[in-house]
Amino acid sequence: MDQIFQQLINSISLGSTYALMALGYTMVYGIIKLINFAHGDIYMLGAFLGYYFIGVLKLNLFVAMILSMIVCAVAGVVVEYLAYRPLRNSSRIAVLITAIGVSFLIENVMIYFFSSNVRNYPPAMQNAKYSIFGVASVTKIQLTIIFVSIILMLLLQYVIKFTKMGKAMRAVSVDQDAAKLMGINVDRTISFTFALGSALAASGGILVGIYYNTINPLMGVVPGLKAFIAAVLGGIGIIPGAALGGYAIGIIETLVSATGYSVFKEAIVYLVLIIILLVKPAGLLGKNVKEKV
Repeated sequence: MDQIFQQLINSISLGSTYALMALGYTMVYGIIKLINFAHGDIYMLGAFLGYYFIGVLKLNLFVAMILSMIVCAVAGVVVEYLAYRPLRNSSRIAVLITAIGVSFLIENVMIYFFSSNVRNYPPAMQNAKYSIFGVASVTKIQLTIIFVSIILMLLLQYVIKFTKMGKAMRAVSVDQDAAKLMGINVDRTISFTFALGSALAASGGILVGIYYNTINPLMGVVPGLKAFIAAVLGGIGIIPGAALGGYAIGIIETLVSATGYSVFKEAIVYLVLIIILLVKPAGLLGKNVKEKV
């Protein structure tokens, strides 16, 4: 029982980072039906910005996180404006190929300027360990990851449910043409969605950096794919589903590692994607919608 409780804590902290990334995927898909494969590289960019702000400028962790989220939000808007907006009316395969191209571009630019070497993340806090009723322990970094993730997800829900821009996002996701007729600036709404998703990805990058203590220019590839799987698992386009999927993937990975089969944890996650696409393609919280011809 002690081991189960300990692994549950570990899985929640890991799943929190996947949930933050999955939210970016699901918001963009819900608005313009685009799978933004460059999202994982924005996550990597956030980790490197945090490395600079914490290690070079010696800023506080939370100040560094806010600044990194702002810079990555701007980067997300630039990517949308330069790469995706000109292809708004193009075929989906053209946009998908462009997303993969943008991902490779960001990765190789970072490798060119910073090399592909693994870097040790600067210490951002004292990683104290706390006992939970004597049956398990949780570190200060794990608590930070969990609480920051929950706060950001609650803020996201508030923005979407109770703000004017959030209502515009929901309107555009339902019908862009009708939203235009109602006076909504669709381009600005889509840009805001990219900014919001990129900011969440940046926060996830910094949290993973302080948790694993290492970063590199290719660190966003595998977590990006897992976050995409989390979004599909929960129901892509559904925000609570993305959070649920992120935690589910975190639990699955942790349990596989705990049983001694950590070499197969990626394979198990991809197997979950295949199964969910075969059994319930709309995801756990999604509903099958018939498309009119």
